[in-house]
Amino acid sequence: MRHALVEAGRALEQGETPVGAVAVFGDRIVARDHNRVEQLTDATAHAEILAMGAAAGAIEDWRLNQITLYVTMEPCTMCTGAILLARVGRVVYGARDERAGACGTRLDLIQGNPHGHVPRLDDGCLEQECRALLQEFYRGLRSKGD
Repeated sequence: MRHALVEAGRALEQGETPVGAVAVFGDRIVARDHNRVEQLTDATAHAEILAMGAAAGAIEDWRLNQITLYVTMEPCTMCTGAILLARVGRVVYGARDERAGACGTRLDLIQGNPHGHVPRLDDGCLEQECRALLQEFYRGLRSKGD
């Protein structure tokens, strides 16, 4: 998760929502990224989506059942859907997302999903550190009036 926090910090420096993701295969990081929505002018350029795409390329398989995905914030509906479709083996996230979290906080797309695959889910990993980056970002937005 510390590597995902570094990615989230990069997003914050670039004016992006500070979410970072790291994909681990065995004991090796195979992909890492952060939100790039503004940079790429692409609403789907979330950290999870970018990291999963890179991980699939790295292991040469779209089935990510042997991947653990570390994310600093609970995945949204789009990212959770992609996690299910890619059959990610395990998801570890830091901060819960009361507004849009789709892994059980706001919605629960994981349990009883129609795809049959249920990843192992662990939440609250380095939650305070993950939340602090988000709070810093949103404080900055409020001070700018955005």
